[in-house]
Amino acid sequence: MAVIHRALDSRQFQLAGQLDLGQPATSVLGVSAAGRLHEFTAGLAALGAEVAAGLGGSGPGAGFDEELSYQGGALRIGRLHPYDPQIKLTEDLLVACWQGERHCLVTQLYAAGTTDLLGLLRTLRIEEHPDGLAVRPALAGGSEFTGPATVIKQVPALGLLEMSPLTSEHVKTLPSWGGLRTPAGELFADNLTDGKPYYVLAAPDTWTTLVPAAGLAGDRLAGQVGRLRIQLVG
Repeated sequence: MAVIHRALDSRQFQLAGQLDLGQPATSVLGVSAAGRLHEFTAGLAALGAEVAAGLGGSGPGAGFDEELSYQGGALRIGRLHPYDPQIKLTEDLLVACWQGERHCLVTQLYAAGTTDLLGLLRTLRIEEHPDGLAVRPALAGGSEFTGPATVIKQVPALGLLEMSPLTSEHVKTLPSWGGLRTPAGELFADNLTDGKPYYVLAAPDTWTTLVPAAGLAGDRLAGQVGRLRIQLVG
């Protein structure tokens, strides 16, 4: 089985192997505009319903209080006022979801209005492809990507993957000793801040972090990883 997922910066990741690769993927991209950092997340249209549910709605458009036609899709806007007990303040959060034919794009802005949101989106061009969404900085728009986009995907019986292009900065973080060599690449073990294990899979052109499925470790983990192939194809 093989699938291709498009990252928000237009790169395409191909996953192949004797695993269940049918789950959807999301892509996350950081964008700097007017001196502020913003995070965008893209996924299938169902992601919009999840965002709506977070706003207190249950239907495709429920939970949003404003809708505009924008760049060939529907731009839905909602507002939340969650209380943060750590800083003891009520936040003013704008949630936006651009909905295309099969995919959607989500972002959040703090203490912002519709005009601020449109000002940000005008610095980007949204493109929908069969394998996912991509955004590009508009000419003279004043925005730039803060780094490569990542693609996040759950693979049953393996775990949660977060994929990005291999960079020189990634290579610098690897330990001086070699990792476990598998057909999929070199595998390195590490721990999350809560002590739980995670792994890094360094392949010729991709860098993947893996939070393994429950109970998967040792030779079983290496065997499952070895059944997977990840590469950039575009």
